[in-house]
Amino acid sequence: MKGKLIVVEGLDGSGKATQAAKLYEALIERGMNVRKVSFPNYGSEASGPLRMYLAGDFGTSPDAVNPYAASSFFAVDRFAAYKSDWGEMYENGGVIIADRYTTSNAIHQCSKLPEEQWDSFLEWLFSYEYELMGIPAPDSVIYLRVDPDVSQELLDKRYDHHSEKKDIHERDLGYLKRSRRAADYCAKKLGWLTIECISGGKMRTIEEIASEITEKLSI
Repeated sequence: MKGKLIVVEGLDGSGKATQAAKLYEALIERGMNVRKVSFPNYGSEASGPLRMYLAGDFGTSPDAVNPYAASSFFAVDRFAAYKSDWGEMYENGGVIIADRYTTSNAIHQCSKLPEEQWDSFLEWLFSYEYELMGIPAPDSVIYLRVDPDVSQELLDKRYDHHSEKKDIHERDLGYLKRSRRAADYCAKKLGWLTIECISGGKMRTIEEIASEITEKLSI
């Protein structure tokens, strides 16, 4: 019996890794068979093209690579991880918590297209990864909703204000704002569990957000 795949999604700097770890700990405490994975998997040879893309080797703007090509870079990384790492556990009933997944392609690549093309792109994307490539579709997607300006501040702190350490997505505030619009659209259209992470212009506490996630997942 196949397991469950829970994805934690959001803009860069939204706290995905932190909340994925908190959810993992909560499920471990409940005695569940659970594994946490993260994408991109930078340690894998399969991540080579996406690392080149994010480093700016194909152009210093995210728009230098069209959404279909860029999506393929990330899809191959996920396929390799599924086949060589966590797929067997999932197929045997384990719970997988993913920090980013195909849903990141939905957010970041839709933002390169006119809004009237978003639906056709999403249809192509999910057919490509879930049907043609054969990786599993998520059972639940948790969308950590943040303001791009706040996420940019958090990224600045993460890199100690060394902007040269950011990838081409992280350093482009205009791109992040377009991605936020795409993320809101995808969350509504696809039924993601939206967690409002900003209150009064500031990030809510890690504990508040984690508690709301477990409550909304009903697990």
